Amino acid sequence: MEKGAAKAPTAQQTKMATCNKDAAGKAGDERKAFMKECLSAKPPTQQEKMSLCNKDAAGKTGDERKAFMKECLSAKK
Repeated sequence: MEKGAAKAPTAQQTKMATCNKDAAGKAGDERKAFMKECLSAKPPTQQEKMSLCNKDAAGKTGDERKAFMKECLSAKK
């Protein structure tokens, strides 16, 4: 590795950055509680992900729904 080359962020660093971004506008105890919940959250199971994606796909049909479901289910959250 080159000297000074940036390392890829770890999963925890990525999670922290995402939670920080989602906590924008929160302050004090509200932010503290949000960050605790966000950082301790486990990723959804495939079954939970399928349920959430199905709900979000309401109103979509055919190729539009198929494309949405593919993107939704492959997303890492």
